[in-house]
Amino acid sequence: MTEQDHNRIPAEEERAELERLRAQVAELRDQVSRVDDDDAVQPAARRRRTWPRTTVGYVLIALAALLAPLAVVAVWARSQVTDTDRYVQTVAPLASDPAVQSAITTNITNVVFQYLDVRGLTQQAVDAIASSGRLPPAVTDRLNGLVGPITDGVRNFTQSQVSNVVQSEAFADAWVAANRTAHDSLVAALTGDTSGPVQVQGDTVSIQLATLITTVKQQLVSQGFSLAERIPAVNAQFTIFQSADLPKVQRGYKLLDNLGYWMPFIVLGLGAIGIYVVPHHRRATIVAGLALAGGMLLVAILLALARHRYLNAVPPAQLPPDAAAVLFDTIIRFLREALRAIALVGVVLAAGAFLTGPSVTATAVRRMCTRAAAAIRVGLSRLGLHMPAVSNWVAPRAGTIRAVAVAIGVVLLIVPAYLTPATVGWTVLGLLVVLFVVAVLAAPEPPRRPATTAMPATEVPMAAG
Repeated sequence: MTEQDHNRIPAEEERAELERLRAQVAELRDQVSRVDDDDAVQPAARRRRTWPRTTVGYVLIALAALLAPLAVVAVWARSQVTDTDRYVQTVAPLASDPAVQSAITTNITNVVFQYLDVRGLTQQAVDAIASSGRLPPAVTDRLNGLVGPITDGVRNFTQSQVSNVVQSEAFADAWVAANRTAHDSLVAALTGDTSGPVQVQGDTVSIQLATLITTVKQQLVSQGFSLAERIPAVNAQFTIFQSADLPKVQRGYKLLDNLGYWMPFIVLGLGAIGIYVVPHHRRATIVAGLALAGGMLLVAILLALARHRYLNAVPPAQLPPDAAAVLFDTIIRFLREALRAIALVGVVLAAGAFLTGPSVTATAVRRMCTRAAAAIRVGLSRLGLHMPAVSNWVAPRAGTIRAVAVAIGVVLLIVPAYLTPATVGWTVLGLLVVLFVVAVLAAPEPPRRPATTAMPATEVPMAAG
């Protein structure tokens, strides 16, 4: 074999190897292109596969958000008619409110003067004096002019005595006792029963004042106003609500009473199932939280409209506008409190889901918290508080500890019979503190600085003298 043939063989082998490598590169390019095509097709296919779950999940979340306001109202209504202590706690402040006290004072004074014709009695007395002939005609004419002032004076005296009774501690105690006794009658009123201290007649709800009028009568007699003895037993009433929609309220109460117990569990179940069904759980949680808060805001707006309608429905002659406003605001104050608490829960739920996500803002917040925890750990180490054993135990279990803390926080929000914004706030604050403490304890133990050793002092030879 010649030297030329010997050189040709390696060249042919190199050429064959080059062709083989080119074929492999072409095959790899085909594979990459197929993978790219698959990646372009996969999202569409994935969307087609998850579309039914996403739709069903968000429908369940929307249904839970729509039922949540009804559940809050149902729980509030049920608490007012089944929990006597809660009902008394609701109406007790009315006895000490100046606007309500003024309205009750005016109402009772009007009832008293329906049975005491002070003007007629005063006129009879003046006529009797005039007919006796003992006074000159000029004096008699002047006595006739005193009939009005005497009547007004007697009325002012009576109203003052009624006001003293209404503003006393005895009245506040009597108001609480009467409302506690009348609680069963309130249930009957809402169900359409017309017996008991709380009366429903047509479109009006009122409370009987017979006992209070008897107390006022005794007070007037003890002050020397003997005419008050003529006041008979009166079945007077104090209107607390008047609306043409009262029959609708009664029908709505029956529905709410039936659903008041189960509705919160239904809403909770629908929301949890909806979040679970949606493939993007975090996004679904954010939507559910915001929808829950939005539902509570909607109910608050409807309450404001109902308040305006109620104030327009109550005749000023029966109940002054300021007293009517106090009555409405006092009766629904626990409902407003519950709406604020649930709205706060929704905001916390949405914020928690967002801050655990991969967004730039959420990542930055978590990084900032991690740095703060590490800085605190370094500060503790500098103070001599080294906890390597605690860190070694907490660090691998940090996720489990966080999950347990969140679960305990959820239980603390579910267990209370009546949720308040303060309860939600303190629970969330406590949970954040626990999570931050876990982050501090799970932070790596900073390296200890090596102890600095003192250099031995060198002896300087003293110069010979």
